[in-house]
Amino acid sequence: MSDVQAVKPVAPRTDVNKIGLTKNDYKGVPSTMCPGCGHDSISQGIISTFYELGIPPYQVVKLSGIGCSSKTPAYFLHPSHGFNAVHGRMPSVATGANVANRNLIVFGVSGDGDSASIGIGQMIHAIRRNTNMVYVVENNGTYGLTKGQFSATSDTGVPDHWGVKNDQTAIDLPMLAIISGCSFVGRAFSGDRKQMVPLLKAALAHEGCAFIDIMSPCVTFNDHPGSTKSYEYVKEHDEKLHDIDFIEEKSEIKIDYDEGSIRKVTLHDGSIITLKKLDTVDYDPSNKVNALKTLEEAYQKMEIVTGLIYFNESRKDLVSHLKLPKKPLIEFGEKDLRPSQQALGELMKSLK
Repeated sequence: MSDVQAVKPVAPRTDVNKIGLTKNDYKGVPSTMCPGCGHDSISQGIISTFYELGIPPYQVVKLSGIGCSSKTPAYFLHPSHGFNAVHGRMPSVATGANVANRNLIVFGVSGDGDSASIGIGQMIHAIRRNTNMVYVVENNGTYGLTKGQFSATSDTGVPDHWGVKNDQTAIDLPMLAIISGCSFVGRAFSGDRKQMVPLLKAALAHEGCAFIDIMSPCVTFNDHPGSTKSYEYVKEHDEKLHDIDFIEEKSEIKIDYDEGSIRKVTLHDGSIITLKKLDTVDYDPSNKVNALKTLEEAYQKMEIVTGLIYFNESRKDLVSHLKLPKKPLIEFGEKDLRPSQQALGELMKSLK
């Protein structure tokens, strides 16, 4: 009799993504946030985003400044590169990382204090230059790390944790981003991962500065009655501009059908979607004036619009504007950077 035994075939794992990693491979250290903090929901959304896209963690550099929000990069993508900058200076470090190594995915996380106050100039110039990065602001309308003072995004007339009303005008970050020339502006709610994850995926696919303001309720210092940044208020006053999804880039699927008609389309994964063409377009994110008008009207009604607010694909990103070579600058050696004697001679002649 033969001693050879039949080997039972091993079923392929279903919990790994397209590059063979599990979701745990995209996690970080345990969170030290208050239980129920919206920032933790954002971290979980970021983990899901990178896992589902199958992006290698080592391809990402995650950056932050100071504040509750700036602690969160420790809670996701542990194997990635990371740098915790000084207060409000994350955009400068992000710009440097983008210019030095264009092959890295630059993922910046900030807060309403870090970006709307001390770092507001840094934020505007990163946007103006169209630095190729995802810029996430975890916006809770309060200085949670220093026990609940008003931030620059706290709405006028709303009370703080102790009942004192804010008498200052609030900064609308998406509006400021659009005015500053941002090529991708969105807003999400930390409690709505169904909308947040596709928006993050689209931001990662965008070449240029993708700015996402995520409303993230502070359960300790800004979750009281009267607060416009509390979980219940945002949930009740969240006005979605549209239902969004994200499909990875593959060969283009083209269809042509009449307005008001219905068409079934087979996607790359074999699934079938049914499309109905509307007679009119409800919201056009490429219309800058309409985007600003929508934000202003929502602010006057104390509503919070979410979704892709503005998109402009015609702007060049920073590395294209600087005409940088395809080879990342960090890979250049001394021989690449030291000019020859002939080149120096020609330069000197041109200066005469």
